[in-house]
Amino acid sequence: MVIEDKPKYVRLPSPHSNVITVYIGLICYPQYDYDDGRDTSFKVVRIEAVNSVSVRHALIRDIEIGNSINLVSAIPRRNYAETRCIERDRRALLQFKKGLTDDYGLLKSWRDTNASRDCCQWRGVSCRNGTGEVIKLVLPGICSEENGSFLGLKGEISSSFLSLSSLRYLDLSGNSFTRIPEFIGSFKNLQHLKLVNTDFDSPKVPSQLGNLSNLQTLDLVHSSVSIMNTDWISRLSSLKYLNLSYTDLSESVNLLDNAIILPTLAELHLINCYLPNNTAKSFVSTVTNLSNSFVVLDLTSNNLPSSTIYTWLFNFSGSLTDINLSYNELLGTIPEAFGTVQNLQTLDLTENGLEGGIPSSFRNLRFFTRFKFTALKELYLGLNQLNGSFPDKFDQTSNLAILDIADNRINGFLPDLSSFASLRELYFERNLLNETLGENLGPLSKLESLGASSNFFHGTITESQVTNLTHLIYLDLAYNSLVIDFDPEWSPPFQLETISLSSCKLGSSFPGWLKNQNNFSILDISDTGIIDSIPTWFWESLNSVGISYLNLSLNQISGEVSNIIMENLPNMILENQPMIDMSSNNFTGNIPLFPLDTVTLILSDNMFTGSISSLCNLTILNRLDLSNNQLFGNLPNCWKNFDRMTVLNLEFNQFTGSIPESMGSLVPISMISLRGSSLSGELPLLLKNWTMLQLLDLGENQLSGTIPGWVGETLSMLIVLSLPSNRFNGTIPTSLCKLQNIQILDLSVNNFSGTIPKCLNNISAMTLKENLNQDVSLWYNVIGLSESRLTFRSRYVFKVLLQWKGKETTYQKTLGLVVSLDLSSNRLIGEIPGEIMSLLSLIALNLSRNGLTGPIPKDIGQLRWLDFLDLSRNNLIGVIPTSLSQLSNLGVLDLSSNNLAGRIPRSTQLQSFNAASYIGNPALCGLPLPNECPGDEATSSKPRDEGIVEQEYEDKLISKGFFVSIAVGFAFGVLGFYGSLALIDSWRYAFFGFFTVVGNWVLVTIEIIFIKIQRRALLDY
Repeated sequence: MVIEDKPKYVRLPSPHSNVITVYIGLICYPQYDYDDGRDTSFKVVRIEAVNSVSVRHALIRDIEIGNSINLVSAIPRRNYAETRCIERDRRALLQFKKGLTDDYGLLKSWRDTNASRDCCQWRGVSCRNGTGEVIKLVLPGICSEENGSFLGLKGEISSSFLSLSSLRYLDLSGNSFTRIPEFIGSFKNLQHLKLVNTDFDSPKVPSQLGNLSNLQTLDLVHSSVSIMNTDWISRLSSLKYLNLSYTDLSESVNLLDNAIILPTLAELHLINCYLPNNTAKSFVSTVTNLSNSFVVLDLTSNNLPSSTIYTWLFNFSGSLTDINLSYNELLGTIPEAFGTVQNLQTLDLTENGLEGGIPSSFRNLRFFTRFKFTALKELYLGLNQLNGSFPDKFDQTSNLAILDIADNRINGFLPDLSSFASLRELYFERNLLNETLGENLGPLSKLESLGASSNFFHGTITESQVTNLTHLIYLDLAYNSLVIDFDPEWSPPFQLETISLSSCKLGSSFPGWLKNQNNFSILDISDTGIIDSIPTWFWESLNSVGISYLNLSLNQISGEVSNIIMENLPNMILENQPMIDMSSNNFTGNIPLFPLDTVTLILSDNMFTGSISSLCNLTILNRLDLSNNQLFGNLPNCWKNFDRMTVLNLEFNQFTGSIPESMGSLVPISMISLRGSSLSGELPLLLKNWTMLQLLDLGENQLSGTIPGWVGETLSMLIVLSLPSNRFNGTIPTSLCKLQNIQILDLSVNNFSGTIPKCLNNISAMTLKENLNQDVSLWYNVIGLSESRLTFRSRYVFKVLLQWKGKETTYQKTLGLVVSLDLSSNRLIGEIPGEIMSLLSLIALNLSRNGLTGPIPKDIGQLRWLDFLDLSRNNLIGVIPTSLSQLSNLGVLDLSSNNLAGRIPRSTQLQSFNAASYIGNPALCGLPLPNECPGDEATSSKPRDEGIVEQEYEDKLISKGFFVSIAVGFAFGVLGFYGSLALIDSWRYAFFGFFTVVGNWVLVTIEIIFIKIQRRALLDY
């Protein structure tokens, strides 16, 4: 089946009351055929498409009204009393079954018994009325509910198939076979061949498939095949639909040439096939008798350049109605030649390298009319580099229903849109548009979806400006400076499903007009200036609308949160999987009940109190953030329930007790922070199961014991390990040197003893500056957001609290740029290992407050990115290495309270720090310290009487004549110098050339200093 609607979950009862979960939108059942619904031992199917219009409408109609669907009643039933299969075909099918492994009972109904002799009643088999010949065989694998993999048949496709001489439809999708047998080319009557998501041990596609002269559909999507010689495709004279998407065509030859000459071809889909860049260069003008049936071309995600596509495409594109060239490498401006495609209805150029302004013909809508281009209904230009602005007004009208120009650089104001009266969807998010917005929306009476977020719109939008938008269901105005001034008692004429108003100003009161919105599943009113409590009617509405994304964060909302349990929803919405963010408000009270299928819950930065045991039933949570509240008590021991948890942030609460053993069950965990409570005890052994962990922060607790060796052995993906301010003891295990990805290692303020491991230079993330990301984050496939254009909001950016320049600083947006080693305030002894000087990426190094001895390594100047260096309060000896003066980025230096001696190296960098950076080293001398070094010239005072005599002499010398002489000499000097410049060209050119060079040097120096300041400010941020 193919359902083309947005993904959603439904529950379908089978005739035997076995519940089948159907996930609409993912390929699993590419063609329906459930015979009479008898053999439904499998529990999970996923439906992608429906070829039968009646079935498609039946399913969609029931989904829309929220009824339970009887899957069998939606599919035409056969009258089995009239037809029995012929013996030849029955034996061929049984022979086919013998060569297969059926681990999941897909062929359970295929039995050689008297009760099951009629193969026309077997699962997946359809017969011709009257004759009983098998004409259709549909045996797709089923999808695993856990990981989406296919569970199907395995083995060899038996040659007994040849006996099925009347076979017209063959679908073996989602299974695993040794190969595509050559004899399939002998099915002269075969019209449809589907091998979607099928694995083959041998990836070769036999050329004998070219003998299928009646074949109309060939679908090999996501199959493990590789096609090199494509000449056989040109022999499929009846082919209408060819889909080789997600197969390996990197070595194919003349594929497009062979496909395009097929006389009946209507659709060609080659998505993400690794097509070679020269795939169409040979095809320019060699073919003149092209079929008028060719209407759909989809070459999405093939990295094809403009030179490969344009010449080839515009040579034959007259009949095309749909062109999809998205996610390629098309560069330059949008060719005007697209206007010659007179029947074009859909054009998708999303995410290429297109730049320049919108074509001049488009600016006057000649892009649609000049070349009889009025058929265009959908235009997608998002994720390019288009710039320029719109004209004040369009002169022509357009039939466009969908216009997507999001993620470009289009500036200026939004023009009069009255020429686009047919628009149903309009998207221009993340551009540079400004001025007002509301007054331009009135003419768009058919508008259903409006995406205008992340621009520079300002002004006020009132209810009168949107009253005409009676069909509106999707509204995204987020991240603008808009004021939404709707009367609280106003009842909008539209019923929104998606409401995204983040960063707009809604006023201090909770928006009352939401009371009349009964269909929304996505609501984002974060950072909208609300200073109020939430009315009861809003909590009640959440229990009836089926919320999938709720964001109330960054406001000043107070009061308690009511239970959100969504008990009264229709039976079909049982797996809505909501994401809820109420962080950074003033909510109080205990944590309420949330829907059992909640996947993300963020309640951080509030004043919630009490235990968190009420969350133990949210078993599919993948992200839980309760940080910065007033929660207390022991951590519950129910973590075995959360086998999908990837982010757990409980920092800065008042939890006590030990870390529960059951936390070891959080196998997929990527980030966990328990910082800032009063947890005690040792690290449980089962925590070694956190093999996917990237960030671990247990700082500011009362944890004790040693760091187990398995931390470095099994937690190999760690980027941040932060254990400061605990009671850990023992030596620093050398196994930590195996953490190749570690960028922040903080073991400060503990009781570690022994020496610093010399193997720290094995940590590759600290030795190389490349491959560092600005932040460290995870993306989530949130069901609710996947139905919208807001998926970028399903991102969680990690944050860490670090001691930086004498104060605690939270790093989040720039966390990925920080490379820090902090072993301060322990009982470490021995010398500073020279191997640490190989950690070239270090930005912060803190070894202070230990018992380290020996000299500072002389090659410390290699750490050229170092911004923070603290070696204070140790027992270091020797001189300060001169290479330290090479650290031009150094912003904080503390070498105080050691036994360093000798002169502080003279450099602008080291003398820029005050004396506090060097104090406490009695034998240290030189600026900025007040004590001079031996050998410096003493500046002694002269005798008083001698000074008086010299002063009197100088007074007699400086008379009026002295000043007159200076003035006259200065005047003659200036006139002589500038006179020479005026008279002698070579002097003049040399003089001004010199000052030009000096001026440029000064400007470059200032720019470098400014960049350094910016970098330090970014790190501080």
